[in-house]
This record gives sequence, structure tokens and C-alpha cells, in this order.
Amino acid sequence: MSTLDYRKGHHDLGDGCHAWLQPDGSWGWSNAGLITGSGESLMVDTLFDLPLTREMLEGLRPVTDRYPLRTLVNTHSDPDHVNGNELLAARDVEILASAAAAELMTQEALDAVAKVKHLPGTLGDFARHIFGPFELEGVTATGPDRTFTGEESVDVGGREVRLIQVGPAHTPGDALVHVPDARLLYAGDVLFVGGTPIAWAGPIGRWIAALDLVLDLDVGTIVPGHGPVSGKPEVSVMREYLVTVEAQACRRYEEGLDVDAAIASIDLGRFADLPEHGRLAQNVLNVYQQLDPTVPRPDRLTVLTKIAALEGFDPAQVTTS
Repeated sequence: MSTLDYRKGHHDLGDGCHAWLQPDGSWGWSNAGLITGSGESLMVDTLFDLPLTREMLEGLRPVTDRYPLRTLVNTHSDPDHVNGNELLAARDVEILASAAAAELMTQEALDAVAKVKHLPGTLGDFARHIFGPFELEGVTATGPDRTFTGEESVDVGGREVRLIQVGPAHTPGDALVHVPDARLLYAGDVLFVGGTPIAWAGPIGRWIAALDLVLDLDVGTIVPGHGPVSGKPEVSVMREYLVTVEAQACRRYEEGLDVDAAIASIDLGRFADLPEHGRLAQNVLNVYQQLDPTVPRPDRLTVLTKIAALEGFDPAQVTTS
């Protein structure tokens, strides 16, 4: 299908399926979904903070008043997809996620993201730049009530919803949420549209295989984790980005370049002007780590510093604290 208008808020996708979109889809501005069946509904992901999640729940009330929320599926463990979970747990909504995602949905992980906004120096400035709009303090980590591995079917008021684990890819526990009778897929962060994907887990080859699986599914509408509602052409574009990065990084590894030299020398071509292009730093690092397990594995904070440098981040850009 053609790309829908990228307005913030509720989009009725037809066939009892809905999306909640958050332009511009950059750091933290993630999407969520809602699937209705007979007398109930299932939500796909929450948002990065409690105010945003409350706004979404209120915006979807015309639907959930008719189809009460019974289930929440988290597509993966990143905080911009789970930080609102406590609001649904308070409503006795059952939460599902892959077992690999559940292991990472901890208070320690949540608090680490909140604390980065208070760090000094370039890293803190960059964190305040990308995470400034979000209220990350005072969130209680709320993991799943039930986990799955591989594939699982969920009954939503007599309607089949398929959960398909494809991680590790973007993160260790990525899962797709497939609505077969609507030919619709909620892809989580297996798909970024209009921005640069980032392989926190990888390997990138496995992520490419996950996109191939999406391309093989009988779906016409795909809700990405970030970006406008899309279709298979956008999946193919992101696949091309990952193939390009993997091939160029492998070539530079074979030529004996170290990670930093490889990052500096890669020509992204048509993808050079993608938003968040600095995420190339983590993607190249991920390829090198797969080729050589002795390559250091810096934490996310160190990687964020590399991303900021690659994007030529200027602390003067920071407008919120």
C-alpha cells in the first residue's frame, strides 16, 4: 500500500487494526498498535514515557471502550517500546514478550537510560539533545507476565494474532506481530522507515533474514517501529541499507582496517543523508564483532559518543534539559 500521511496519533488501518504514530520517528519517537477482536483488543508496544503512553491510551479510548484491552505484546525490550507498561499492568492487562526480551526489561536498564541525560560532557549533551522531550524519571520497569520463544498464536476475541520471534537482530528478543486475516504486520524495530536502523544485537545477516521473512509474508500493510505506515517497498529499502553496510564493513575488515577507520571510510551512497546516519558506527562495529569475537564490545554510552561524533553533533543544538 502507499505510505499513509505521517500525522501524530491514531490511524485507523481498517479490518479492526490501528496504529499510533509519533513523528518524526527519530530517537525515542516510536509507534504502537492496537488489534481488535470480538469484545477485546490487544496492544502492540507502549511508549517512551508515562505522559506519552497516557496520551495514547486516551486517544485510543473510542476504540478500547468498545473493545477493552486484555493483552499487551512488547515487540522488544528497548525503553521507547516498554516504558509505559506499568499503566497497562495497572489495568490488569496481560503482558507478553519473547523470553530474550524479558531478560532485558529490568529497572537497571531503564534507570541507565534516564541517568544518561544527567551526564557531563558531549555524551550528556547528546543525550539531552535526543532524549530531552521525554520524562524518563520515575518509571517502574514492568516486564511480561508470560513469555514465548519461536512462534506463538494469541486469540484476540476469536481472531488469530501470530507472534514470530526473529531476534537477535535489532535487539536480542525482537518479535513480529502478524494479523493474518488483515494481511497486516506490526514489525517493531525490525523495520525503520525514513531513518537509520541500528544493530544493537545483530548479527546483521540475521536481521536481513528477518526482513526476508517479512517480504515472504502475505501482508500489504506494515507498521514499523519508527516511521510512517508502509509496505514491502520500504522493507526492501531498509534491507538494501543493511546489505550495503555489511558488505562494505566486511571488505574493510578483510583489508585490515580497524573499526574506526572502516567507519570513516564507508560510502553510504543513497543512504548518506538518512536521519541518524551516525548509527553507522554501531552497525560497522557489529559486523566486526561477528567477524572477530575479540573485537571490544563497548557499552551503549560509548557507542552514543561515537554516533554523536560521526554526526558532527554540536552541543549548541541542545535546547532542552
